[in-house]
Amino acid sequence: MDRKLLSAVAAVGFVSVAAVSAPQAPKAEELVAYTVVDYAIPEPLTGEPGDPERGRAVAINRQLGNCLSCHAMPIPEQPFHGETGPALHGVGDRLSEAQLRLQVVNSHEINPMSMMPPFYAVEGRHRVAENFEGKPILSAQQVEDVVAYLKTLKE
Repeated sequence: MDRKLLSAVAAVGFVSVAAVSAPQAPKAEELVAYTVVDYAIPEPLTGEPGDPERGRAVAINRQLGNCLSCHAMPIPEQPFHGETGPALHGVGDRLSEAQLRLQVVNSHEINPMSMMPPFYAVEGRHRVAENFEGKPILSAQQVEDVVAYLKTLKE
């Protein structure tokens, strides 16, 4: 990637993440209901267990999760990890699966000032392209896959 393109990617940062949606993302009325309990979502959003390999692919995909734009991660083959959010090394030891699920679904439930976009919520997003309005960034299964991947990140 050349420096001009990298600069453009960095400049767009948060806005591009919030405006990108998976092609198979559900419409707002199809969102799975969830309950927040003690800063966590204890119940999975799907009946299918999350797959860590698929979750890793979503996390590093610059068109989906794009976690690398804000977080340093143990993914040495990918350059240019972000420093805006906390490093995710060892996050699987620090947070439970239920806590990780809420962080991915909507970190604003924990910290209303969070810069992290809500990946499975449609409220609280800003500057979203019209054709992505009312759609989450990730599907419920993609959330579960990312959570499964994050659980593998141990010290």
